[in-house]
Amino acid sequence: MSNENNEIPADFVNYKTTFLMDKENIPKLFLFEHNTKAGVYGKICVAVGEVKFLGFKTRRGEIEQEVTIKAGDFAISPPEYWHKVELMTDDTAFNVEFYAQQDSEIVKQNLSERN
Repeated sequence: MSNENNEIPADFVNYKTTFLMDKENIPKLFLFEHNTKAGVYGKICVAVGEVKFLGFKTRRGEIEQEVTIKAGDFAISPPEYWHKVELMTDDTAFNVEFYAQQDSEIVKQNLSERN
């Protein structure tokens, strides 16, 4: 991803975080092309090993970008961007934090689920 796309707007907040995923428990969805909702950024945070992030111009399109995310690092997937990940080592573990605009319905609905 280019640097200008690797930022989450300042008025966006983390409203949901996945569990720590590894080769044993990763939902298959993450291994195939998928995207985030309109207005939602995904922050892929690698705890152990490496994740390869593959971004696509369109669904089932050609690879537009390929980024290796090492332990302790992260990458941002912008809203509605087609992508998938590949686990590069046997011990790779990562999670995804989801961000949306602070006053959005997405945030209100998801934060209310936590009560």
